[in-house]
Amino acid sequence: MPLLFSYGTLRDPAVQKANFGRELAGRDDRILGFRLGLIEIADPGVVAVSGRTHHPILLAGDRADTVEGAVFEVTDDELLLADEYEVDDYRRVEAALASGDTAWVYVGAQQPR
Repeated sequence: MPLLFSYGTLRDPAVQKANFGRELAGRDDRILGFRLGLIEIADPGVVAVSGRTHHPILLAGDRADTVEGAVFEVTDDELLLADEYEVDDYRRVEAALASGDTAWVYVGAQQPR
């Protein structure tokens, strides 16, 4: 099963239920080489689900930068549902976690590949 790292609204059980129809079981982890930013969300559907007009966003950082979050096992179909939830300001990439795992994560769409 794919791993999905979340540092923001996808950790919220209400957002998980709205997007996946279930709460995800996860564990704490950290992503390496990124720092947090904040963006305004204009999509009313996403705002309605999350209850927030501003969401965190990962930005490329130094090697020493880390961001706390959670890693979830999801199905391929759930990964596609997460893609639909995330607005165009994000793109999904694979990245290294402090645990040694590699997971999918949503970063700022303008970040270097």
